[in-house]
Amino acid sequence: MELHGSSLAPALEVPRTVHVDSVPSTQELARALPIGSVVVANFQSAGRGRLDRRWQAPPGTALLASFVVRRHPLLSLAAGVAAAEACGEPVRLKWPNDLMLDGRKAGGILVEVAEAKAIVGIGINLTSAPPGAAQLDQPRDPLLAKLAEELAKWSAAEPNRILGRWRELSVTLGRLVRVELPGGIREGVAEDIDASGALIVDGVAVSAGDVIHLRDGP
Repeated sequence: MELHGSSLAPALEVPRTVHVDSVPSTQELARALPIGSVVVANFQSAGRGRLDRRWQAPPGTALLASFVVRRHPLLSLAAGVAAAEACGEPVRLKWPNDLMLDGRKAGGILVEVAEAKAIVGIGINLTSAPPGAAQLDQPRDPLLAKLAEELAKWSAAEPNRILGRWRELSVTLGRLVRVELPGGIREGVAEDIDASGALIVDGVAVSAGDVIHLRDGP
């Protein structure tokens, strides 16, 4: 809650860093915090990713954090770029913001937008991973600090800079893909992303859906 004209307002807007051992979801705690805050957990009992998928990791084996940031029209792509930059080589991006390591998923991002701010939830496998997924094998705290730095930078970046860097980090562009949409399935070559961040598949813009890489493109 923001109190206009009150001497209490500045104190309520001071960013906070909240560490918890166990929580249903870091997103839930972060929603009540001011911009610049971060919630970090050792374990989430009801973590979720894009498309309402469950995100589960044994206690202490993953980076589980939610960052409160300012709204940005390309925040989903910006958050992906920030996370990939923080993780370092050879982490790449699958549209729109899955973190990929050697062709396997190492982490994911969930962006929730509110009226005056946005919540960026990030989960990265560090020392354990589900079957078929990858783990980063990096210590949590240094990665968390680097992630906060990169997210602050990229969530305020110019759209063209975000789009350009996302293209450089992408493992989706140029590939034959299947996009599972609420109304059906579309297959084709992922040619580019447009100014809004939508994926262009054989000339058609796809703004949401689950992308499956079928094979390398031409």
